[in-house]
Amino acid sequence: MYSKITLYEDFGMQGSILQEVCDKVIELDNSIRFVGFANNAGRIIAHKYRKGLDPLLRSNESELSFIDSALRMRTRRDMEPKLGRAIYSITLYEKVKRATISFDNEDYPILMISFDNSNKRSDHESLILDRILPLVSHHFTRT
Repeated sequence: MYSKITLYEDFGMQGSILQEVCDKVIELDNSIRFVGFANNAGRIIAHKYRKGLDPLLRSNESELSFIDSALRMRTRRDMEPKLGRAIYSITLYEKVKRATISFDNEDYPILMISFDNSNKRSDHESLILDRILPLVSHHFTRT
């Protein structure tokens, strides 16, 4: 039911763990369109689209989007002393809702997830807080 993950081989063991995480995250809810990890330079390490889905962005546009998201998450660090660390950010576009989740990891600090916009019944905040973050945290503690 889901498409094969694209994985950049030069990340070895980390890459196989990220593949496992992408496989599991995309299976959590049928409103998830895309799951992807990027390093601190915005380079996509691993990503997966829901099977049968036509991506809205080309590969180079996805990478540019990750770079932009990484920069935005870095700018939020200025407020961390007063507000605490940013956990995630959600942007609602006309065609998708996209969450950017930040991790304290120098190799792959950004997880981006896109959701269908048409499914109004999905509670994406609960999905992120109660299912995605615990799943990803579990895998990161194994590394």
